[in-house]
Amino acid sequence: MIELPKNKKIILFDGVCNLCNTAVLKVIKNDKKNVFVFTAIQSEIGQKIIDYLKIDTAKLDSIILYEPGISYEVKSNAALKIMEDFGSFWSLSKIFWVFPEGFRNIIYDFVAKNRYKWFGKKESCMIPTPELKAKFLD
Repeated sequence: MIELPKNKKIILFDGVCNLCNTAVLKVIKNDKKNVFVFTAIQSEIGQKIIDYLKIDTAKLDSIILYEPGISYEVKSNAALKIMEDFGSFWSLSKIFWVFPEGFRNIIYDFVAKNRYKWFGKKESCMIPTPELKAKFLD
């Protein structure tokens, strides 16, 4: 396995998805405790992490939240755990844990399935600005 940053949570995202890129920028803006780093699922590091976790991305169209040495989460669980780290009014997202995971994931999968149609797709993965470069794994 590759050397990953210590004490960081890694968000693997679809690097060509406009919705996903917007979500990454939103996470960066709200990551006041600086706990998240990012890599595109399509990147070399992203693929190495996915292979290590033995995730079949052909069957899983989702963001992945990976805490090295601890656990990983996908779909609505990943999204809710990310929001929990923001604090402030984002703490209200905890209310969504009352809904069964299967129900939450039906909604997640519906959005994921339609994200390119609704929000568009890039030709290649986002290239972070120099200011944001430290938040991304190469």
